[in-house]
Amino acid sequence: MNILLDKLVNSFSKLPGVGKKTAIRYAYSVLNMTDDEVSDFSSNLLLAKKNIMFCKECGNWSDREVCPICLNRSHRIICVVKEPKDVMSIEKTQSFNGTYHVLHGTISPQKNIGPNDIRIRELLQRIQTHQTEEVIMATNPDVEGEATSMYIASILKPLGVKVSRLAQGISFGSDIEYQDELTLSKALEERKQI
Repeated sequence: MNILLDKLVNSFSKLPGVGKKTAIRYAYSVLNMTDDEVSDFSSNLLLAKKNIMFCKECGNWSDREVCPICLNRSHRIICVVKEPKDVMSIEKTQSFNGTYHVLHGTISPQKNIGPNDIRIRELLQRIQTHQTEEVIMATNPDVEGEATSMYIASILKPLGVKVSRLAQGISFGSDIEYQDELTLSKALEERKQI
């Protein structure tokens, strides 16, 4: 290989889940594109990087200060997730009409991540501002996700906010991001109060 191709392959291999063979395939695909296609591809990367930010309400990715979900939906029910990619997974189900709150992590003493290191304070502010009635905990069904759910539930219950958890159609230890739409839809419908 030549140096420029090596650099291109190396750039693609930095993406999560992209191994060496896939990175090589991506690099060859780019080389087979027209100059206009490569220009569009690179300008889309730069535009996304410069213009996509976190919604100041929910913490999801948005190209506006407040995302369309927060602007157009009821805040009566908030679905709490670990990462922005989890919002996209739940949205694919077309089963949820409320808003989201992205924690950007979960409580993990082993990784030295406590409640003050994720967006729990912002969640409490939103609940008070919008008089939220229910919070659905949709963190991953693993030890950290469960600990985070239980911690948030312990704070919200005294406030009179109903706290529910996705039903366990999602196997313990798996990620929300990798669940199919039907499983997520059923988990939302059959959520349980914590």
